Amino acid sequence: MSFKSIPILDLDQSRDPATKPEFLSQLRDALMEVGFLYLKNVGISQELWDEVIRQGKGFFDIPQAEKLKIEMKNAPSFLGYSQLSAEITAGAIDHREQIDLSTEHPIPSPDAPRYYNLLAPNQWPAEESAPGFRSTYTEYMRQMGEITIYFTSLIAEAIKLPRDAFEKYFEADPQHKLKIVKYPDLAELGLPEGTQGQGVGPHKDSMLTSYLLQATNHRGLQVQNVKGEWIDCPPIDRTLVVAIGQGMEALTQGVCVSTTHRVLSPSAGTGARFSIPFFQGVKLNATFEELEKIGIGEVPEDVKEQRQKIVERNGGRIDDVEFTFHKGSIATTVGEATLRNRVKSHQDVGERWYPDILKSIREEQAQAAQKQETRNAPRSAAEVTPTAVEAH
Repeated sequence: MSFKSIPILDLDQSRDPATKPEFLSQLRDALMEVGFLYLKNVGISQELWDEVIRQGKGFFDIPQAEKLKIEMKNAPSFLGYSQLSAEITAGAIDHREQIDLSTEHPIPSPDAPRYYNLLAPNQWPAEESAPGFRSTYTEYMRQMGEITIYFTSLIAEAIKLPRDAFEKYFEADPQHKLKIVKYPDLAELGLPEGTQGQGVGPHKDSMLTSYLLQATNHRGLQVQNVKGEWIDCPPIDRTLVVAIGQGMEALTQGVCVSTTHRVLSPSAGTGARFSIPFFQGVKLNATFEELEKIGIGEVPEDVKEQRQKIVERNGGRIDDVEFTFHKGSIATTVGEATLRNRVKSHQDVGERWYPDILKSIREEQAQAAQKQETRNAPRSAAEVTPTAVEAH
């Protein structure tokens, strides 16, 4: 049977030798069966947790003129503020407003590869407009970076790899990313009740792992099982929702599964949904050839057999894992592919800073549309190859 709910794991159990084996068993099942899980007792204090939510919501109350001073298209880094409906997923407009932040890095040297433009200082709101915002999110990203490195080591242990198996894919000073996202309800969007507003279209996360703090009690996040059914992933207080990315799926050759998910706009009259996803970063200069070298050969046979049984039970089989970024081999590194993906999602930034990449992407999309018209076979949402993006 395909999954019908999202498992809840207690990270405290991983810190106790007496309960760690049971935690790793539960984690292995979640990785293979679902690709999503709730994580509680992550180690963030209640004070910081509450302040992250308060400051995140409060950002959107800043006057629009102040937010536009830090608009994403001001810089080639794709960090900064995005106005409502400025992003595209699965070929459609997402109804969300957001700010993108990251662990900060200096501006790259002029001779650095172009994708190193993604590494940059943040565009922060002015301190007088958002007192404490910068310090709160700097500290949250620092703590979350430590938590994600630890959790990735647990993933390795869960599938019986050395706990440091994935460390070779991290920079000494990795760029982790964070979004603060506001999803207006249908009434604010001017859409009729009963409309299925697209907060974020169907997609899979791109890298290794991501961690979502659902900052309001709205439903909206949904995860798709192998039968094509959309399973609700409602907020649970003091938990993070962990999603396995396509990078992790590729590195483990399908043992850890990356799962399609989406966000629906809130119903009219329920107010905006707020969420704060954190995305673990990997080396931008890692090549796809390097990423694939770990191979399924390094995963023990009993683990591979367990995954195979799950696939067979669900009426499928293990195919060669397709790392979305590797399509067409236009990009050979994670950085090149990430840059192309960001241009595809934020075309206003692409028009200003990367017009050549945007032109190439639009030509690819036109060719794909022409092929689809030739086939004349409309596809369901479940049949569309999900885009690799970073959003919840």
